[in-house]
Amino acid sequence: METILTVSNLTKKFGYLTAVKDLSFTIEKGNVYGILGPNGSGKSTTLGIILNVVNRTAGEFSWFNGTTTTHDALKKVGAIIERPNFYPYMTAIQNLKLVCKIKEVPSEKIEEKLELVGLWDRRNSKFRTYSLGMKQRLAIASALLNDPEILILDEPTNGLDPQGIHQIRQIIKKIAGHGTTILLASHLLDEVEKVCSHVVILRKGEKLYSGPVDEMLSSHGFFELRTSDMEKLHKLLEKNASFGKITQENGTMTAFLKEEMNAEELNKMLFDKGMVLSHLVKRKESLEEQFLTLTKNN
Repeated sequence: METILTVSNLTKKFGYLTAVKDLSFTIEKGNVYGILGPNGSGKSTTLGIILNVVNRTAGEFSWFNGTTTTHDALKKVGAIIERPNFYPYMTAIQNLKLVCKIKEVPSEKIEEKLELVGLWDRRNSKFRTYSLGMKQRLAIASALLNDPEILILDEPTNGLDPQGIHQIRQIIKKIAGHGTTILLASHLLDEVEKVCSHVVILRKGEKLYSGPVDEMLSSHGFFELRTSDMEKLHKLLEKNASFGKITQENGTMTAFLKEEMNAEELNKMLFDKGMVLSHLVKRKESLEEQFLTLTKNN
């Protein structure tokens, strides 16, 4: 797996405030990474540092296995870290032609990128006539003109209506499907769960977790169970090493797994011990439940 970015023990202080504290993570090619955390957790500062617009206080970061300088590496990076800023009285095409000149890339790319973000039909409309979602989509098209190896987005759906949010998320998935690595900062759990394959969770500048979204907390899920003899069921599950926490509420028992087990196995095991279940459902904890557990324990 090719490493695109390595961040090692990164720290940033603004006077007495520590915005990022001893942060380390790696970004591998071909994945969609989310930096997740509430506002003020250091997400934007981290992106600013790796894009060379914020000076770090301590620590290191290197692009593409350290084989290139940051200046050269950033030519292979597409980034949107502020509100889209184009000339209001120029059309989408005119604005992007200007970007092509600045980035020194051929303007033949424009049609392909506008098609990708669904704006080719509005290519001759002035930027000021665009909705907020369209402006954001044009910014993504602009960031893709140099066919970057990684696209960096800071809160890409901030301030958009539900339709705009859906469109941006679909575009991100489409770009990732073409093999571009994506790093996005978000305070929305929902966004990370729907779009990202990997997540780095920050709180007050510190990393709480980094790794695949579906392996977060190595959750094996939980069973919801009902039977006529709940006490006997509780005792049986308590003795079983596969189960961790067991709770009971409104006549339903919730048993959290410490290792993999499917519903059929559990049903057979209990039946062999003379227990018949009237209700058996296996669920996975949502990212939100896991996030809350994670932040509660720290």
